[in-house]
Amino acid sequence: MWKEFKAFAVRGNVIDMAVGIIIGAAFTTVVQSLVKDILMPPLGLLTSNIDFSNAFLVLSQGTTPGPYASLQVAEEAGASVLRYGSFLNSLISFALVAFAVFMLVRYINRLRDPKQTPEPVSPTVKKCSFCYSDIPIQATRCPHCTSRLDAES
Repeated sequence: MWKEFKAFAVRGNVIDMAVGIIIGAAFTTVVQSLVKDILMPPLGLLTSNIDFSNAFLVLSQGTTPGPYASLQVAEEAGASVLRYGSFLNSLISFALVAFAVFMLVRYINRLRDPKQTPEPVSPTVKKCSFCYSDIPIQATRCPHCTSRLDAES
């Protein structure tokens, strides 16, 4: 069993997967920092520091009746609340993380494969100058109308 485990563990696929997981974990920290430290502050300035985390809807009153000044007060009173603000914050954060990942992957792809243009494809067919059918480029007579083709056609 030890031999099988050793053969499994040192196989190329497993090592590649382990390296991918480690790099993925490090990449996650970088992207989260990009969103939290770089993208969110300007977004906060643009939205006048709106914080959705305290936005909620009371579904049922708690032991002390509302209105409740904050989400924490409502939860302490035992009210059943719908925390849509937390969901909006998570949604905005996800959108920013997804955009940041898209931009990083786009940049990495440009580094990996700089502007490769496909090789031009030489034509394999030409038009018959009499019936305008597609015919092979080497043809000297049209198979559709049987006309003789010039070398220029």
